[in-house]
Amino acid sequence: MPWSPSDAPKHTKKANTPKKKRQFSDVANSVLASTGDEGRAIREANAAVAGTAHRWKRKKYSESNTYNWRSRENLR
Repeated sequence: MPWSPSDAPKHTKKANTPKKKRQFSDVANSVLASTGDEGRAIREANAAVAGTAHRWKRKKYSESNTYNWRSRENLR
């Protein structure tokens, strides 16, 4: 079942612009053509639209947030 840009809002709220709707349908259709798995096609299209595909955010911890095992303040 090939998807069109108008199908995107049914699967994700992140597809709120015409560009993201078109991206959703392009990714979903290409994954479906290569794998034949509709579930995987939807999952990968959702990830592409949400911007989480191949992008991981790392939290930056300052020294105040780290545990210093040598500090006497930790013993109290």
